[in-house]
Amino acid sequence: MRSRSMRIVAIACGCLVLGGVAGAQLGSLVKGGAIALAVSKFGKDIDKAINTLTGQKNVGHTQATKVVPILSLGDGGHIGAVQVTGPERLVKRVEAVAQLEGRFRAIGGVRLRALVPISTKTPQKGLNRVEGVGVSAIIDFKL
Repeated sequence: MRSRSMRIVAIACGCLVLGGVAGAQLGSLVKGGAIALAVSKFGKDIDKAINTLTGQKNVGHTQATKVVPILSLGDGGHIGAVQVTGPERLVKRVEAVAQLEGRFRAIGGVRLRALVPISTKTPQKGLNRVEGVGVSAIIDFKL
């Protein structure tokens, strides 16, 4: 009788742990999907709002801006969005920005984060960096 109770408790604990992990992953998927949807649906409007905020009302034909998702290279999930800027022909090639993280062991340690414009939303083999394009704004989404 006691061993049966212990088994039931162990199974219940296992279900709670697995449910928590699955719930966290599901939450990440939902957030990533929401960000991807927001960027694809409202990217041009967000881009215009940033240009107005920064006084870039008529960017021109030689320079362009575009809002794209930020991808975390660890899992490929969407974690936010940025505005990129540069020559129009290069900005058109940018599909996402890869976020790279590292540590620099200096005074107490420093966390480094690089945002690299890339030409794909699914970086499998290398970054496919788009040279000559930079990040001009970071967009935070309230979820």
